[in-house]
Amino acid sequence: MTSRLRELIQQLGEAIHESVIESEQISGVVQDIRKQGFDVLLMLEATIGLNEVTEGDSEETEESEEGAAFTKNDRDWLKRLRISVEGEDENEEIGG
Repeated sequence: MTSRLRELIQQLGEAIHESVIESEQISGVVQDIRKQGFDVLLMLEATIGLNEVTEGDSEETEESEEGAAFTKNDRDWLKRLRISVEGEDENEEIGG
């Protein structure tokens, strides 16, 4: 793994951390828990998996209106996190 790739993974971790800290929804729930007389310690673990993409890989992608492309692996990972992708079949169950 190159030092540039390590740096990018570090930046990804920091971005996830900042997203959680700045989430109004999470903040609101934490405040509600505190109002019930409890302190909150939130610890999250993120696993970042990398698959090297080589030229000639023909993995199917879908592009959103913003131009972001999602591979099947991306969509599966997001579903496991219970994150819906705009344009996906909303009636589809998140499996288990």
